[in-house]
Amino acid sequence: MEKQISEIIVKTYFEKLINSIDLDVAIVGAGPSGLVAGAILANNNVKVGIFERKLAPGGGMWGGAMMFNQIVVQKEATHLLDMFGISYKQYEFNLYTADSVHATSALIYNATKNGATIFNCFSIEDVILKNNKVCGIVVNWAPVHREQLHVDPLIVMAKYVIDATGHDSEVTKVLEKKNKVILNTPSGKIEGERSLSAEEAEKTTIENTKEIYPGLFITGMAANGVCGSFRMGPIFGGMLLSGEKVANLILTLIKNE
Repeated sequence: MEKQISEIIVKTYFEKLINSIDLDVAIVGAGPSGLVAGAILANNNVKVGIFERKLAPGGGMWGGAMMFNQIVVQKEATHLLDMFGISYKQYEFNLYTADSVHATSALIYNATKNGATIFNCFSIEDVILKNNKVCGIVVNWAPVHREQLHVDPLIVMAKYVIDATGHDSEVTKVLEKKNKVILNTPSGKIEGERSLSAEEAEKTTIENTKEIYPGLFITGMAANGVCGSFRMGPIFGGMLLSGEKVANLILTLIKNE
């Protein structure tokens, strides 16, 4: 039985990995915006892989605020809570609360149930750039990066890549640093994240969700980090709506191909 257990894990994992070497959309970061985007895209028969550096997907939503595991969502985003079966309560006219563990678990469940494949413990060390278009990602094990081991990566091809890496904007940073490209920002470069202003940040998170360079989209806090807007703290409506927006932008492109 011990041999069978190992064989089953290895065989089924590599089947999953081989099936994800060529994707319609590669999402880097399994926080709330990445999970929402993955769930919506996969539900529309788009082949999606989500690559998360940490052991547990979910990003910053797990911890609520200072490990008080409650989050706030504004009214405009409650249709997404309904879509993913997340329970919530009204607190004030425009503000609703949800248990952060329940909400995060629901996003992970729905993304995978809809057909997105999540790979945890993966780091992204580069993008694939052909004809001035991002068309894939270069991946390695997260412990390899942490220990700074000299181990060559693997390649995942994708028609579109979404940078959902949060405050660090890792995918866009590596693209800009290595290739000196001009981004779709006021300066053509990464503008950098500003300090906390919740109401402004919630608005601009959605506004800044866009194709930042051919083939590369930004969502969630990566959108504000790249475009020079604010952070918002433990209110997550903008993050969820940003994931919905980036999914719809890519769906429109795929339908017009």
